[in-house]
Amino acid sequence: MLKQKVIFESGNELASIACKQINYHIMGYYPITPSTQIAESLDLMRSEGESQVKLIATEGEHSAAGVCYGASVGGGRVFSATSANGLLYSLEQLPVQSGTRFPMVLNVACRTVSGPLSIKGDHSDIMYTLNTGWIILFAKDNQEVYDFNIIGLKLAERVNLPVIVAFDGFFTSHQKKKAHIFENDKDIQDFLGECKREFNVLNMEKPITIGSYMNEPDLINNKFQLNLAMKEAKEHLPIIFEEYKNISGREYKSAEGYLTKDAEILIFALGSTFETVKDAVDKMRKDGKKVGAFTLKILRPWITEDIYNMCKDSKLLICLDRQDSYGANGGNMSIEIKASLQEKELNTKVITRIYGLSGKDFYVEDAINLFEEAFSSFEGNEIKRFDYLGKYEGNLQIKNTQYFEPLKAKDTKLNITKVEYNEDKKTFNVTGGSAKDITAMPKRISAGHGACPGCGIPVNVNLLLSGIEGNVVLLFQTGCGMVVTTSYPKTAFKVNYVHNLFQNGGATLSGLLEMYKEKQKRGEIDEDITFIMVSGDGGLDIGLGSALGSAIRNHNMIIFEYDNGGYMNTGYQLSYSTPKGAKSSTSHIGEYEYGKDLFHKDNPQIFAATNIPYVATVAESHITDFVRKARKAQEYSKKFGLAYIKCLSACPLNWGDEPRYERSVIESAVKSCYHPLYEIEYGITTLNYNPEEKNEKLPIIDYLFKMGRTKHLKNEKYSHIVESIQNEVDRRWQRLKARAESPYL
Repeated sequence: MLKQKVIFESGNELASIACKQINYHIMGYYPITPSTQIAESLDLMRSEGESQVKLIATEGEHSAAGVCYGASVGGGRVFSATSANGLLYSLEQLPVQSGTRFPMVLNVACRTVSGPLSIKGDHSDIMYTLNTGWIILFAKDNQEVYDFNIIGLKLAERVNLPVIVAFDGFFTSHQKKKAHIFENDKDIQDFLGECKREFNVLNMEKPITIGSYMNEPDLINNKFQLNLAMKEAKEHLPIIFEEYKNISGREYKSAEGYLTKDAEILIFALGSTFETVKDAVDKMRKDGKKVGAFTLKILRPWITEDIYNMCKDSKLLICLDRQDSYGANGGNMSIEIKASLQEKELNTKVITRIYGLSGKDFYVEDAINLFEEAFSSFEGNEIKRFDYLGKYEGNLQIKNTQYFEPLKAKDTKLNITKVEYNEDKKTFNVTGGSAKDITAMPKRISAGHGACPGCGIPVNVNLLLSGIEGNVVLLFQTGCGMVVTTSYPKTAFKVNYVHNLFQNGGATLSGLLEMYKEKQKRGEIDEDITFIMVSGDGGLDIGLGSALGSAIRNHNMIIFEYDNGGYMNTGYQLSYSTPKGAKSSTSHIGEYEYGKDLFHKDNPQIFAATNIPYVATVAESHITDFVRKARKAQEYSKKFGLAYIKCLSACPLNWGDEPRYERSVIESAVKSCYHPLYEIEYGITTLNYNPEEKNEKLPIIDYLFKMGRTKHLKNEKYSHIVESIQNEVDRRWQRLKARAESPYL
């Protein structure tokens, strides 16, 4: 055995340690709970010089999968991690990688697939991958996460197939436990051997074409070869398990049983639940009951012989599924285990219980009750072949609670003096209005939300809505703004509200809007409604394509971006809108990193390039300007198409500043021209506030140094970073002024 040491870490951290020790070339990723800690831990190690793995933060999981595939065809070692809808978003890319036979390792911290939105753990995501052609290992505990990441890569490179290492989100991913790891990284690298690829598009001496267009019979042969590779993986698994045992002392098989030999009743459970069931088995055995349990470590390739060997002496098997294949009377594990037993002509009766969805706890007592129910069936009591464990049907007679009186259009009249339309310029002019008038507007979001003290989201959304008259339908993309206002069964919204995931908000609201217009045409509705999509927390990174699609189609809606400069709802990872140099959980400060190394994205200019009728920036430090632009946006969206508004939205928790000073922090961003206030009407730019003309222009440090996330830039060794930020802000400001001075821009 090679030298090892004991550490106390979570499954996520052990995955990142294995990645670092293997010394992967590339990790393409996008943050999603509960897998994000893997990228965070790797970035921290990189900042301190402990890891050389290059992390590429993408704008969504689909692109992360593309980055990984591209890196794989380049002949290097590639790693990634994801969960739930992130896995589903990347799903299209998985068969591409397996079908072209390029190895890599993907960690999946298993989580509930939305909707409705839930971030807790179950197996509804991993079961979607069964038909993608990837090898799938399932770790039941932290130690196995570490070991399977090493074993998985060796297997992947031996048979030229990608590998998933799956484990339970929040249970295995976050709970800290003791684990053995190798002391010397080189020992792991020697075990794996040199990274060699027969095919490599970076080899200029042997040019190749990857991903050719195929018809039959070539495609069927390709898939048959993939099938043969899975069979090869099945043959190599015991060999690699034995090789790993020799260096680690830990023995693995593709299935693990517990007191199965003489058991009359067995429970099958995947992942961390297996340990709970083992405790129940011990208690039942003390009472003389012959029970046992087993789990699988390998989901692909499927090994029928293991199932048979575990079940051949039992009368009844209780299959616990942490997901349901709806309408099939069982989850995927139940269905496949039943098929295996039928293939072996085994008469063991199989019953299914769906359990633990969205992280619902499963206790030792639950397993004991299942065993007892099964034994009672031997005495003639009826037992259901399929059921949900711990379900409740609810009372369908109870009416939904309406927490607020609906706001009528007549109640939302803004006391602004005048809204005029200039026919020649095709622009609106909004005049009048005071802070008193603005505060008199009823709020569409109540005070009963769960936002952090000082959070800018409810402030800015309510400011926007203060300028919107009449009926409103809101769509929120996933993010803090959604999470803190809609905790089931209550809501903080006084108006109609829809949620969809980050990546599809624009398209969803487009569909709703067009249904509204079609119903208007048919005389089915006569309400006048303003449609608004609210995005933030990086939502216009992953959701930018969908939002730009709505802009290009020029739908009659408003897109409002609260830019809080990070993926705050997942624990503050960097987004493309995070300031350069800012510290985040994926842009650490260390000897080898100074925070984010990219300049912040300029979304207003990106949307302006789609030629929509109205683009504007606003800030809570300039309230009247904010509300007037909201009113303009409403008029433009009604008459001419899509309007886009962006504000800078404070996040004291992650910006590292004081909630009571947030307005001054935002004001310094405006006065330093980091967040200039302007509008673009049909391509013509107008500056709404020029700090130079008022002798109020501030250096960028007046904004950066007010926040804890960028205070480290005060250090002299980062002066070149501050200078580069100042130069870029000045460059953008000069270009903006030039546009404002031009009659064409």
